[in-house]
Amino acid sequence: MMQAYDYDSDESPTTSDEHINSRNSSRSDTASSSSTPPILFNPRPHVVKIVKSDTGFGFNVKGQVSEGGQLRSLNGELYAPLQHVSAVLNRGAADTAGLRKGDRILEVNGLNVEGAAHRNVVDLIKNGGNELTMIVVSVEDPDMDRFDYGEESSMAYGHDYTENRSLPVTIPSYSNVNDALERYTVFNIHMAGRQLGSRRYSEFVELHSALKRHFYDYSFPRLPGKRIFRLNEQELDQRRRGLEQYLEKICTVRVIAESDLVQKFLMECDPMCEVDIRLMLPNGTAMSVRIRRSISASLFFTTAQKRLQLSREGAAACSIFELLDNSFERKVNESESVHELYTHNYSSASSSCLLFRKFIFDIDRERALCRRDMTFRQICFFQAIGDLHSGRVVTTRKSYQLAAIQNEENMDEFLEMARNLEGYNQVTFPPSVCILRKRKQTVIMVVRYANLFLKCPEDGNSMEIEWDRIQDFRVCDDGTAFSFDYLRERNGNEEETDREANRKNTKYVKLETGFAEYMADCFAQINTERQSGAEWKKDRSRTTVTRELCPSEDPSESRETPPPTTHKIQFEKRILEQHRDCID
Repeated sequence: MMQAYDYDSDESPTTSDEHINSRNSSRSDTASSSSTPPILFNPRPHVVKIVKSDTGFGFNVKGQVSEGGQLRSLNGELYAPLQHVSAVLNRGAADTAGLRKGDRILEVNGLNVEGAAHRNVVDLIKNGGNELTMIVVSVEDPDMDRFDYGEESSMAYGHDYTENRSLPVTIPSYSNVNDALERYTVFNIHMAGRQLGSRRYSEFVELHSALKRHFYDYSFPRLPGKRIFRLNEQELDQRRRGLEQYLEKICTVRVIAESDLVQKFLMECDPMCEVDIRLMLPNGTAMSVRIRRSISASLFFTTAQKRLQLSREGAAACSIFELLDNSFERKVNESESVHELYTHNYSSASSSCLLFRKFIFDIDRERALCRRDMTFRQICFFQAIGDLHSGRVVTTRKSYQLAAIQNEENMDEFLEMARNLEGYNQVTFPPSVCILRKRKQTVIMVVRYANLFLKCPEDGNSMEIEWDRIQDFRVCDDGTAFSFDYLRERNGNEEETDREANRKNTKYVKLETGFAEYMADCFAQINTERQSGAEWKKDRSRTTVTRELCPSEDPSESRETPPPTTHKIQFEKRILEQHRDCID
């Protein structure tokens, strides 16, 4: 029902036209209403403007749950069922603005709420920001609690306890800790099967007290009771179940679960405590690694390397990756906290978001490492199978051949076939934003050992850049962008020019992406592999040339030439010459 109200302002009795003008001006006036004296009783519709304070708006709303209803008389006027003020916080924002207990609400921020449902009125109040303008009508004290039924919501602190969420918090076990000073029990807190940390019973008591002080109007569940004597295993397990139920109940309320008190309790445990972190291996199994929760990714990788018995050469070609929601695998930086990544991605479908994968681009170098390290060869084999199933490695005609030899007995043959497929040992990044010709375009970057490939899905253009033409690369804009410089291709008739000409011929490319650090790691890895590969091939060519020259030598010449004196014999002769006098 829409109705035009002839209402009074909170400041002084005026005519109807002045009421409308004062209402329009009150919406733009940001001054606090605390300077005006509170109105004790006004039976006519009047404006109340409330500015939220530290305690929120400072009143409760109560009324019918459903929408519509029978008209009722109020101060001689007929209205549809109205939500009303069921409580006002003493000296709160609503009390200062002149809102009375029992006031019926006609409008909220310019919207008519006659006959509206309780939830709609509450949402209008909460979504209006820090300022609330309402048209209300006061009732006599005997009629204050008339038709007092329906659902009630508190606006005192701005906390909505009706919104729920699902947070899979459990306490599956407890541990006994012995240090130099005392012996105590800690309860291991898990989120979706991933250990967040461990807390003592006294820390649960401190959390409970802090929550009751902050959310004073919420009825919290009871904690398991204290015991004077030492608990046996059965009593400890009973306390564990009670603490688990307590966390489950408070974490179902969104405003409590997302509060700083609960988040700090769950996420900021003792950094020295040990936690179990699962690491997914290329063969699909999970390896549990028990480490300190504050350990970095580099130390975590070293621990996993020792568990896998991977050689130093093989470890240099592997790394820890994070599985993201879009199925993209991001290389984890060495300084990142693996426990923080492990716990914040509890919603992923996999049992862990941390992966152990190879990080190498040069196929010749990979082939040589596979001959020397059996563990690394198995990593390459199982990762190739996973990449084929996920579509990272594209296969068409050879799919049935690969399926036939997809076993460890034919590991070398399978890897040789996979290395010839598109997508093997390359990284395809998600689309990035690149500014070309003063307009933004979407660019997909593919990093591979042969060259750098850029393609634009919008217009279908693509470009290949050889690594010899890459001059420099960098992470910029606080890690939100990646840029590199490369030389344009020259015509065949052009001669080499000086440094100034090369500078003019340099092209600058900047990509706005969330994977700038990973892009820089790929560029650095390619540069390292190309340098080491060039030296390795040079040494290999020298060895080959020496072996080819040996059979062509004349055997007679080799007999006439006296054998060279070893370093040991020369050293002994030099010592004898120096000390001949002493020996005589």
